[in-house]
Amino acid sequence: MSTTATVVLHGFTGSAAAMAPLTTRLPDPVLALDLPGHGAGPISNDPTDYTMAATVAGVLSATAHLEQIALVGYSMGGRVALHLALAHPDRVAALALIGARPGIDDPAERAERIAADEALADRIESDGIQWFANFWADRPLFATQRTRLSSEQQAELRAQRLACDPQGLAHSLRGMGAGAVEPVGCRLGELAMPCVLIAGADDAKFKAIAHQLAGPIPQATVSLIPDAGHAAHLEAPDATAAAVIQCVSS
Repeated sequence: MSTTATVVLHGFTGSAAAMAPLTTRLPDPVLALDLPGHGAGPISNDPTDYTMAATVAGVLSATAHLEQIALVGYSMGGRVALHLALAHPDRVAALALIGARPGIDDPAERAERIAADEALADRIESDGIQWFANFWADRPLFATQRTRLSSEQQAELRAQRLACDPQGLAHSLRGMGAGAVEPVGCRLGELAMPCVLIAGADDAKFKAIAHQLAGPIPQATVSLIPDAGHAAHLEAPDATAAAVIQCVSS
């Protein structure tokens, strides 16, 4: 087995390649993975391939040659990283979560989110990837990207979304959405490794979540990235990389 490597997990509609603004700023060795329904991997029609258990198993398989990993996850990828760190703490040397949450505890809110994700998955399947790319880019969560990313960067983001497989995205929403996964906020105190909770300073919702998550984690720090929204690794990649490096090097 090799020594520790940094493993980077993307968010919904992303891919290993889409995390390049961050991964190219991290010291080697770095391994970015494609999660189910995304990137270059095959698209399965079996819903069980899109569960959190299956996704964690896939990450473990892809990193089986490594003795330990420093896990970095953005949004959906952050949920995967968190679940993996709780299930296999011996494998995770450090944990960096960017704009991530541990699931939804409130049953009513969780049911509402599941229903919304199911409706969106149906719409992706019926209306196609062009409709979805427009819908997703217009979400308030990504409003800061319209002013902080260059036209070339925004065009690249759109091209990445248009390259997604609509069936894969629909399956991912149903199996890996924030409501679909088991909430693990009550288990955060089990995380003994160094952790950093990263959020864009202009992302009010996830800034609050980062502070909330850090409370019960023994070795947690919060890093708020100036002049960045939800996708801090795209809007301020240097500062985001620096926060990750500080955590994985500690």
